Amino acid sequence: MSIWAKKKMLDAAGTEAETLLEVNNIEVIYDHVILVLKGVSLAVPKGGITALLGGNGAGKTTTLKAISNLLGAERGQVTKGSITYRGERIQALDPSALVRRGVIQVMEGRHCFAHLTVEENLMTGAYTRKDGKAAVAADLEMVYTYFPRLRERRRSQAGYTSGGEQQMCAIGRALMSRPEMILLDEPSMGLAPQLVEEIFGIVKSLNENEGVSFLLAEQNTNVALRFAHYGYILESGRIVMDGEASKLRENDDVKEFYLGMSDQGRRSFRDVRSYRRRKRWLS
Repeated sequence: MSIWAKKKMLDAAGTEAETLLEVNNIEVIYDHVILVLKGVSLAVPKGGITALLGGNGAGKTTTLKAISNLLGAERGQVTKGSITYRGERIQALDPSALVRRGVIQVMEGRHCFAHLTVEENLMTGAYTRKDGKAAVAADLEMVYTYFPRLRERRRSQAGYTSGGEQQMCAIGRALMSRPEMILLDEPSMGLAPQLVEEIFGIVKSLNENEGVSFLLAEQNTNVALRFAHYGYILESGRIVMDGEASKLRENDDVKEFYLGMSDQGRRSFRDVRSYRRRKRWLS
């Protein structure tokens, strides 16, 4: 067992939590030549919200696709390391088998079926289920409880709904598969700040009330660290820092290089980038 699996992941009560997902020292190569991830390791505890942070191109989406086994469609592959879920290696599973085990990815950009209604989109999430119409109907009602706006728009074509409604639809569709873990990719992308807060608030409620674990990839470090329990920071395909979200928010390097704050107050992105050489974790 790697050092990452041996880490004590604490739940909200402060007790040691079961590790659901372990990514151990993986490398990912595209087109047999382009090295994208370089020795990435992380662990996601049961019942937690874990944030995978970093700028555009850092490798966040690639990490999620490596876990959900979607790299093959883009000529990518995991060439080193291991990925385990509940202690079993999952790299050989196809994506649908992984969904049946309780792991599902909500893709960046939402990817709703534009020609289907909102409710039809939600029902596609229950395609792999075998527990009967009554259970599916109960979960559909649960989704509408968390996303009342979807109930209002349930007969509308998804392609004609707003970006925020499509993001809610994508998360709701994932919930219809009864997941134990959701891999959520850039949920704030293209959304107004008020909608971002609403989406993350619902993620927190689903985590606390339904017991869904989340690994979310997000560029918006500020909002992600307010809702997550633990965070990893990716840069150029490597994990450069990790820790409890509350501690990362107070870390001077994170403040300066990801939150735009320094001892002198808020600084511009240009100023922050010009001081890149001062990143202590790269020295």
